[in-house]
Amino acid sequence: MTKVLYLYGGWPGHHPYDIAAWARELFSELNYQVEESQDIFTLDRDLTGYDLIVLGWNNALTTEDLSDSQEKNLLDAVAAGTGVAAWHGAAAAFRASLKYHFLLGGDFVEHPAGEAFPQPYKVSITDREHEVTAGVEDFAVASEQYYMHVDPNNRVLAETEFSGEHLPWLEGLRSPVAWVRQWGAGRVFYHSIGHTPADLSDPNVRRLTKQGLRYAARVAH
Repeated sequence: MTKVLYLYGGWPGHHPYDIAAWARELFSELNYQVEESQDIFTLDRDLTGYDLIVLGWNNALTTEDLSDSQEKNLLDAVAAGTGVAAWHGAAAAFRASLKYHFLLGGDFVEHPAGEAFPQPYKVSITDREHEVTAGVEDFAVASEQYYMHVDPNNRVLAETEFSGEHLPWLEGLRSPVAWVRQWGAGRVFYHSIGHTPADLSDPNVRRLTKQGLRYAARVAH
């Protein structure tokens, strides 16, 4: 059975505990054995025994950060074959850890609409050949539209286009929404959806996430 560590918590504005209930449904459907934690000190140990680490953490507005040993334990585990799957605020977490964002493949920069929320936008699937996007259609979201700085070596699966309504110079520019990448022997999957539980209700988001979890887990190799 696939052994998973699910680390979630941080800023309450991202509803980590409500979204955890949604994630549990996916874990159950995948028949994953899950250990949950709301404490980053969970990373203060050898993590190589997990097949997958799921990051539902956001501390952009709080003070938690990774210690050097926590960062090393996470990176070493993924390099050895443990997968990582993450969404939304995980790209804004642990700002002081450059290596964490190197591992994840991206960093949240801004949602140009600011407090004009919810912001309607479209997510376009750009790579339909990958197993993570199999059967996933383009979908609409009314939430935070993340503008990301990303590793050019990611395999981008989906992206969004900005209207320029809030920042005119962004009109027509596109930013990745979902990608996969490799870190040593480990696979990494991320998507930027999930500001609120409602964002995750679309069956396409659910399918994308579930297939991303399956892809990233060690047993998928």
